[in-house]
Amino acid sequence: MKVTISDVARLAGVSTATVSHTINSTRYVSEETKEKVFKAIAELGYTPDASARSFRTGKKKTVGFIVPDISNKFFGTMIESVENYLSAHGYHLIIANTKENMEREEKNIRLLSAGLVDGLLIASTMDDFARLDNLIPAGFPVVLVDRTFEAKKYSSICVSNFQPIYRSICRLAGKGAKRVGIIGGLPRLSSTEERISAYRQAVADCGLAQEEALIRYGDSMENSAQACLDELLEQNCDGIVVCQGLMASETVIYLHKKGIQPGKDIELVSFVDYDSNFNELYANQMDMIVQPVEELGRAAGEQILRRIENPDEPVFEKVLTSAYRSYDALKR
Repeated sequence: MKVTISDVARLAGVSTATVSHTINSTRYVSEETKEKVFKAIAELGYTPDASARSFRTGKKKTVGFIVPDISNKFFGTMIESVENYLSAHGYHLIIANTKENMEREEKNIRLLSAGLVDGLLIASTMDDFARLDNLIPAGFPVVLVDRTFEAKKYSSICVSNFQPIYRSICRLAGKGAKRVGIIGGLPRLSSTEERISAYRQAVADCGLAQEEALIRYGDSMENSAQACLDELLEQNCDGIVVCQGLMASETVIYLHKKGIQPGKDIELVSFVDYDSNFNELYANQMDMIVQPVEELGRAAGEQILRRIENPDEPVFEKVLTSAYRSYDALKR
């Protein structure tokens, strides 16, 4: 049975009018009462219909951004880019951190879409589109960022890395590599699926070893690369592609601790998804796939404001491309 505003009011011990004013910021409500209302909303999983007149009394000039890991500099850089764009257009940004946890994402979507924000940017960690879709109120502005789904119900902004990964592996094969491994992100993510697909096609086309043991999975969180790297080194890899900036940085540090020099003892292809002096320091030792993270953030900010102002506009899908840089080219 659908949860109603009356259910929220009853649990919070307030009137339905107070719930409405809390959601829409149309009258003063004490912080204590707001806390009770939002706690009830989260507990009941209440989702108002964003198209209903009672919940369209005015914009909050605020956008929510649900990200999987705010400690990851990729998302930190993207957040800053989004915020800069929104601020220039008179909007504020609220951040929700899921820590790659689907239950946390579900709770945050319910809370933010219950009237706190005008629209949502979502870098989802969900493994099922239906689960995400069921959380979104009818007519509520949403833009998926970096991670998408096969169903094209919501506008999206992402980066394609198929060609750069394919090209990098072919270059390693041309240099004599025979056993190239790869460290991907969470298997359930669209970004990981694309990158592993590019890897599989490249090693097949280049006649390299095709073994499942050469495919390892980490995540966007800290300290997930080392175990993957140990497993690949045990497989006698002579080349490794690391599909995420944080894991790539950890890989370089760990290799040096083990006395293994990238570009000499092993070929390394690193994702670069945020500006860092660290990447410049080792630029002459590894190939790089550079992500347009700031452009991704600006495009996300632009698109969510378009959805807020024109909610009936057709679904928009924008795909950016990354840049591939070989360290041999940098030496010239």
